[in-house]
Amino acid sequence: MTTISRPCGEIAVHGEFDLAAAARFLTGFAPAGQPDSEPGALRVAFALEGEWTPVGAVLRQRSPGEVTVEVHGPPEHTGAVVAQVERMCSLDIDGTAFPEAGARDPVVSLLQTLHPGLRPVLFASPYEAACWAVLSHRIWMTQAVRLRRRLTERYGTEVDVGGSRLWSFPAPAALAKLAYQPGLPGPKLPRLRAIAEAAAEGMLDAAALRAMPAEEALKQLQLLPGVGRFSAELILIRGAGHPDVFPRAETRLHEIMRDAYHLPDAGVAELAEIAEAWAPFRSWVSFLFRVEGEARMRESR
Repeated sequence: MTTISRPCGEIAVHGEFDLAAAARFLTGFAPAGQPDSEPGALRVAFALEGEWTPVGAVLRQRSPGEVTVEVHGPPEHTGAVVAQVERMCSLDIDGTAFPEAGARDPVVSLLQTLHPGLRPVLFASPYEAACWAVLSHRIWMTQAVRLRRRLTERYGTEVDVGGSRLWSFPAPAALAKLAYQPGLPGPKLPRLRAIAEAAAEGMLDAAALRAMPAEEALKQLQLLPGVGRFSAELILIRGAGHPDVFPRAETRLHEIMRDAYHLPDAGVAELAEIAEAWAPFRSWVSFLFRVEGEARMRESR
């Protein structure tokens, strides 16, 4: 029996990180859910940013300080695949100082205790995050998930990722030529095309967006058709992986915070002031609030 050797890479982990927690989160997040075929491992398929080649990866955590990446794609793209999954798991950020945010804020300390080692799990790229923002705008989540699945299975690519068949989201070139889709509300079609064209032209590059001052990046993103402040924050935080942005347009997060801090009448400015104690991890803490809020909603059903 011949064993096929797969190209691999390693990611050094700085600070606490639990890959199993990331895998559990992704399994429950419908747009990017993965099969639970190997407990503790994380399987993903995505279009490689810039090249847009469909690739896959299997992540395994061998020790607290190291994650190995088994690459399923052209060998010449191994480094790029490893770098992209590193960002997707927020491992490109040194999280050593993250506990200090909890030391400054007992509410955050409790969140960190409830979700040890959980870092933000991101979309594969700002392009995918932008497409999700358009698809999910003003419709039920279940509808958005169905729309994304139809687009992915029609225009994306099925990738064999360590024995699991996963779909890679369509490359920009495919969505730029998108024709009428049953069930896709009229305004979403031209908006998806515009986002695909912007991605193809390099306007949604993760590194470039993160290199800008956050407010400047948000303003640039809002030039895209159908992208307001809420969607721009989603793209910058959960697509590009900016670690330190407080979402001022995410009303659900604000509701969770008001409840956690016992401030029923707090406005966005007051909540943003509270969040200053979380810097330079405001995106990370916001993610934990969101995860805990969703967990409590499930428990109350």
